[in-house]
Amino acid sequence: MNSVDRQIQITQAEYVKKLRPLLPDEAFLPSFNKVWILLINVVILILGWGTASYLDQWSWYLLWLYLPLTLVMANSVIVLLFSTHNLLHSSAIRNSYLRQIISLLGLALLWMPPTLWKVVHNREHHTKTNSRYDPDRSYLYEQPKTWGKWLQNLFVPSTEVHPLFLSIGLGHAWGVHTLRNLSSVLFFNNGLTRYSPAAFKVSAKERGSIALELLIIIGIHLSILSYLQFDPVKLILSYFLPIWIGYGGILFYVYTNHMLCPMTALNDPLVNSLSLRVPKLFNLLHFNFSYHTEHHIFPGMNSDYYPLVQELLKTLYPDRFNLLDARAAWLLLLRTPRHYQDEQTFTNWSGKNSLACPLLHGDGLIQDGAPQDRC
Repeated sequence: MNSVDRQIQITQAEYVKKLRPLLPDEAFLPSFNKVWILLINVVILILGWGTASYLDQWSWYLLWLYLPLTLVMANSVIVLLFSTHNLLHSSAIRNSYLRQIISLLGLALLWMPPTLWKVVHNREHHTKTNSRYDPDRSYLYEQPKTWGKWLQNLFVPSTEVHPLFLSIGLGHAWGVHTLRNLSSVLFFNNGLTRYSPAAFKVSAKERGSIALELLIIIGIHLSILSYLQFDPVKLILSYFLPIWIGYGGILFYVYTNHMLCPMTALNDPLVNSLSLRVPKLFNLLHFNFSYHTEHHIFPGMNSDYYPLVQELLKTLYPDRFNLLDARAAWLLLLRTPRHYQDEQTFTNWSGKNSLACPLLHGDGLIQDGAPQDRC
């Protein structure tokens, strides 16, 4: 398949029309068990902080024994985002007030008001995926070099990123993403802010809800810090490290979702999205989030059925479907510049190093797990 074929794009609705009759009806029923998993992970975090409250009674040479719990809590941070992500795409909880309360619990450690998430993710990202109007895309080279663009260039994997700043970015780039969107709608809300990849507006009602939810989130974080008595050891082991590691795990997925793909004017999930092969344990823990192209075709589907969708895509669209091993995708990110020179070309901060999108020619489906290095 050549690059000309890839320029012929297919809408999400056309994929749905072809695939939906081949899938069982139960794949589209609400899955309440993921809500229970969300709540279980809230309990895990509470128990972790409860254990940490006694760390001042531990001998210093025993503090390392808390680190396994730190990792479990970090995974809970990841699970809270992905489970809330599924919840807000589905009708598992029909009561809007209950859904808002539970989603607020799920997104609090991400500093993400659920009303903002529904706007930036469900409404903006999913309908305008990797287009010029998607707030989650990489910056265009032609966009001004604002603080938002500078920080993304500093933190995200690319040919130019420094390993130190990449490591720091894994723990902090999510905060930059949230700050950009929060400040844009709370302080300006005119769709004209230049420091975001693509600015958007919210309604007056949504803006009020976002502000109120943010105040509640601030209160939750202050309560945790106060409960831990602002003790540096307790905070590092049970608050900062779980959040930083959790954010890093989330961003590993997020970076690979679309950053290697060309931009598309038409929302074609098989061109503008990428699915990963990861160990089965991670798919079990993270609700099959690696099946990202499948999710963009059926965002409200029970994620347990995404492997079935993938098999259909591999059969029906073998030359369009982007599927890479996680390690291969990460290495490609490190071998490509991070800004869009045009829809099919990446370039670096200075604009002097340009490369064609590595998935442009439809060879994203790699059978042996090793991508062809087109860079």
